[in-house]
Parts: sequence; C-alpha cells; structure tokens
Amino acid sequence: MGGPDSGIQSGAATQAHSLTGHEMDEDMDTGGQEQVIFDMDQGFPQSGYTQEQVDEMNQQLNQTRSQRVRAAMFPETLDEGLEIPSTQLDPAQPTAVQRLSEPSQMLKHAVVNLINYQDDADLATRAIPELIKLLNDEDQVVVSQAAMMVHQLSKKEASRHAIMNSPQMVAALVKAIANTNDLESTKGAVGTLHNLSMHRQGLLAIFKSGGIPALVKLLSSPVESVLFYTITTLHNLLLHQEGSKMAVRLAGGLQKMVALLQRNNVKFLAIVTDCLQILAYGNQESKLIILASQGPLELVRIMRSYDYEKLLWTTSRVLKVLSVCSSNKPAIVEAGGMQALAMHLGHPSQRLVQNCLWTLRNLSDAGTKIENLDNLMQGLVQLLGSTDVNIVTCAAGILSNLTCNNQKNKVTVCQVGGIEALVRTIIAAGDREEITEPAVCALRHLTSRHPECEVSQNAVRLQGGLPTIVRLMHPPSRWPLVKAVIGLIRNLALCPANHAPLRENGSIPRLVHLLIRAFQDTQGVSTLTRGGSRGSTSQAAGSYADGVRMEEIVEGTVGALHILAREGHNRAIIRGLSVIPIFVQLLYNEIENIQRVAAGVLCELAADKEGAAMIEQEGATAPLTELLHSRNEGVATYAAAVLFRMSEDKGGEYTKRLSQELKSSLYQRGQEENLWGNDHMAPADLQDMMGYP
Repeated sequence: MGGPDSGIQSGAATQAHSLTGHEMDEDMDTGGQEQVIFDMDQGFPQSGYTQEQVDEMNQQLNQTRSQRVRAAMFPETLDEGLEIPSTQLDPAQPTAVQRLSEPSQMLKHAVVNLINYQDDADLATRAIPELIKLLNDEDQVVVSQAAMMVHQLSKKEASRHAIMNSPQMVAALVKAIANTNDLESTKGAVGTLHNLSMHRQGLLAIFKSGGIPALVKLLSSPVESVLFYTITTLHNLLLHQEGSKMAVRLAGGLQKMVALLQRNNVKFLAIVTDCLQILAYGNQESKLIILASQGPLELVRIMRSYDYEKLLWTTSRVLKVLSVCSSNKPAIVEAGGMQALAMHLGHPSQRLVQNCLWTLRNLSDAGTKIENLDNLMQGLVQLLGSTDVNIVTCAAGILSNLTCNNQKNKVTVCQVGGIEALVRTIIAAGDREEITEPAVCALRHLTSRHPECEVSQNAVRLQGGLPTIVRLMHPPSRWPLVKAVIGLIRNLALCPANHAPLRENGSIPRLVHLLIRAFQDTQGVSTLTRGGSRGSTSQAAGSYADGVRMEEIVEGTVGALHILAREGHNRAIIRGLSVIPIFVQLLYNEIENIQRVAAGVLCELAADKEGAAMIEQEGATAPLTELLHSRNEGVATYAAAVLFRMSEDKGGEYTKRLSQELKSSLYQRGQEENLWGNDHMAPADLQDMMGYP
C-alpha cells in the first residue's frame, strides 16, 4: 500500500508539496507536468544535502514568508534595497504567492478608486454651490473660468453624478449657453452638458432645465468643437429622452440641422442625418420642413459625394423616411435621388444596400418617366440573384414599377438579361408571394408594348418558365398574384410558339375555372344588391377578395382566353368546357372592357362552324345586335364580326341584310378606320364583308 507508487498516485491528483509540507507556499510546484516526488522519511540522500542544511533552508523560508507575501501584494511598503530570496524555480510557473498577488492588487486598486471616488463626489458636492454663483456672475471672465472648472469636474464619474443631481447647476449651465457670447464659456458649458447626456439622469436634467432651445441655438455656431458637442448632446436627447423630438421641432432644430448638411466632416454629418431621421420618422410636418429647407437636394448630394459607410447608411435612412411622403418623393426623384441610390447597390454593406432598395421601391412609382436609369436597371437585375429574400423582394418590386408604361426601361431590362433573371427568381421563390407577385408583374410589363416584347415572350418559354407560371394560378396563390399571372399568360399567348406549351400545362381549364368562380362571385353580389337576373344590364360595383375586384379577374381571364382562342386546338378545348354561356352573358355587362373581351373571344370561337352554332344557340344574336351601336369601337366591331360569322351559312339574303345593317351602323359613327385597339386586327372575312380592299 505505502510503496513508492503511492507518491505518484497522490501527485497525480494534487500539486507536489513544498519542503515545509504547506500547500500554501507551493515553491517547488512544477505545474503537474513533471511531478517532483519526495520521500519525507528518507530525507534527500540523492541530492547531497545534509539534514542540517535542509533544516536551515526551511528556517530561512519560514522567516521570509511574510516578506514574500508583502513583496507580492504591497510592494510599495518594502524598504528600499531589501532583497527577498526568490522561491521560483521555473520562470514560466508562478508560485502560489505570485498567483494570489494579482487579485489582491485588483482589490487594492478598487479600494483606492473608492476612496478617490468619494473624494471626487465630496469635492464636487462642496464646490457646486460656489460654482453655480460663479456661473451666474456678470463678469464673463469669471463665468468662463467657472464653466471650464465644471467641465473638468464632469469628466470624472463621481463629480459628474453630483452635477446632474443639482438642478440649479444644470440650469446655470443652460443659462450660460443661452446668454454668453464668450467662446470658452460656451465650450465649457456645452462640453459639460455633453458629458451629462451620457446618463439618463443627465438627459432628464438637461430636458427639464430647458436645455433644448439653448442647444438648438448653438447649432449656428461657427466653431467645430461646439457644434460637435451640441449635435451629439441633441442626438442623445432625441434617442433616449421622451419629449425631446417635439422640443427640437418647436425650437427650429430641423431647419438648423438641414443647413448643417453642407459641412464636410463625415462623422459629424452621420450624427446630423441620424437626428433628421429620428425627427422625420412618422411625423409629416417634419418631412415638409425638411423639404422646404432643401433637404432632399442636400441628402442626394451626400449620397453622391461620400464613401463613409455610416454616413451613407444614415443618409439613406432619412431618404427612406422621406420617400413615403408624396411631397418629398418627386423632389428626391428630381434631385437625381434614384441615380444616386443606384450607385450603392453593389456596396458590400448589406444594411446600406437594403435601405437604398427600400427607398428606391418607395420612389419607383414616381420615377417611371425618369431617364438615365440604365445603371439602376442593371444593378436590380443583378440583385435578383441575391440570397437575401428582402433584397430580392425589393429588386423585383422596383423592376415592376419602373417597367410599367416605360418602353426605354423595358428594353434596357431585356437587354441586360432581365427576363432570364426574373424567370429564375420566380422558379426559385416557390410560394413566397412577396417575391413572385412583383416578379410576375415585371414579366407582364416586359412581355407587351415595346420593340423587344416578342423576344421576351419567347424567352420566358425558353427559360422553362411556363410550367411554374401556370402553377401559380393554382392554390395557395392569393388573388393579387393570380391576377398578375393571368395578365402575363395573356401576353405570352400573343406569341404563337407559346400556345402549345401553355395548353399542355393546363392553362385553359384553369383560366376557365377562375373565370367561373369570379363570374359567380359578381353574380352573387349582383343578386344580393339588385335582384339581378340573366340578361341584367348592370353588375354590382364590386366583389372584392384580397383587394382584387372579381370583375378584374373576369376581364383578365376572358382576355387571356381571347388570345389563346386564336389557335384551333385551343378553341376546341374552350368549346368543350361549357363556358360559352358565360361569354354570352358577359355581353350584357355594364363594364365596356368586359363587353369587349367577351365579344373578342366569341369572335375567335365563331371562326369554327361548331363554335358559331353554339354561340347562336346561347341566344347571342340579340345582345350582339345591340352592341353594334356601342360607343366603344372595339366592342362594336367584334360584335359585327361574330354576327357575320354566325350568318355565313344562312344564305345570301340574311348576309346581305346584315351587311347593310353593319355598314350603316359603322358609317354613322364615321370612324370605321379607328375601330381596332393596339393588339387587334379586324378579321379578314369581316374586312371582305365590309368591302375593304
């Protein structure tokens, strides 16, 4: 049991003992790496020491122990020149005493600091009444000296607390700022307020003492240090002190801050712009004051002129807040705000890019007529490839707005690969409607009414977009997305090469299903509100779902089916879906556009004998004859075409009579050359019947 190994076992669990056996000293501890083993019974025969020498060494160490502890913990108390024998064998391994010395030194410093803190607090408390008198002195030199002394006191925490606990002192400092023209007095007083504003209690003291009007007045100072102290103090107040925003507004702070935007210290400007953002957020009056002070112009200039990320970020946040204001929005756009924001879309700072995008999205509906947006368009198309959902959502939304009724932007987006990027985005987005809806809207704009639209219509198919686009007409898509998809499919159907794939992906039955649903909703409302019946000449003013009128869905689906019905196979499918009765009923609808698309789809379906017969069986002749006199040229001409096609196999006399009726109706209008809209050509057989060359 007590053999030589027992020492190793104990050594493995504890530190090695010193010569005296007291663990406290641990003078020969080697850190447990190479255990030093002693057999206390046998002395040290292997070391060459005699027992007397060992006893002497132990005695010496015992005598100097208190001095070693004192040297480690309170070295300043030792007599000069006194040498203490070291017990450290390995410089890398501190002794136990040395290990204890560090926390004891920390404790000693804490005690000293406490004593000093109390001294500072006592000194400040005793000095404050005297300093208040001096700050209120009529002699500016005295005030200046007092202000500098208070500023020095405010740099130490204890005395700073004493100052902020004295309302009279804070009031005296505010009075000194408001009344003096002496630079040193101002510097000292505002420097003190700046130090106080680092504490909630200090902010409250400044606010209660009426410090905000005095500080706002200082924003006109030409001195850099005074301005910096002032804006930082106001910034702290705006961030953390309730009631400060209104006080700054009432003191005219907004106008002063906008004027400061012309300075060129980027860190100073970052604080000014952040103050403006805090003041303008959720406050329309502040936004209008910034506008009246030429704020948008200065903010856009900053976005163009600097590269300090924090300043660009704070400025973009002000522009974001202003961009939701209908008065500021055009001013930012006219100042070149969209181009300035576009400069930063490739910046490595995500927060800056995100704020620029949010601002651009807010501005984009006012920027549809702006020129020179090529860089912006290219940047947005590139951002569609981002992994950040928010960035993709914003980029798609901006593209949707800027491609609306703007041929130049449409062509630019197509030329920089926008169609391909949007299709990839829609496929990747799955059921994220915040992305798919604006992306589909952008594609809808890009596939109609511009020189490259045919290329775009083909590109959607070539990118493999059609299956996903048709799927988006199915649940869980909500009505705003469904409406956008219907419009896109209508445009895609203008390209003959898309007819077969659209058919194969099941678009026609789905369009018919949506039409029936929406039509029934409008009829339901009509019945409830007007007791409407088949053939009623007016519908109710709107059945809404998710903000979309069902009349819009009716018009959209019938419009898409109208274009799809240009192809024979598609007409056969439509005929088989029992939807012709609805088309005929829609001829009675009070909305002219719905009448036009209904007459249009019937015009296409009547191209086949089977279709013409089914239309006639549904009693279409009466409403179509009525529509010959429609104010809308397109409606009248489609109606004429359907009637003519239905009459083709009726014999010469009927056709002749119909021909006379059509001619007289159209000639009365005197506008037969203006009958067709942009997308529509009069059917060839109607041209023949009317006697056109």
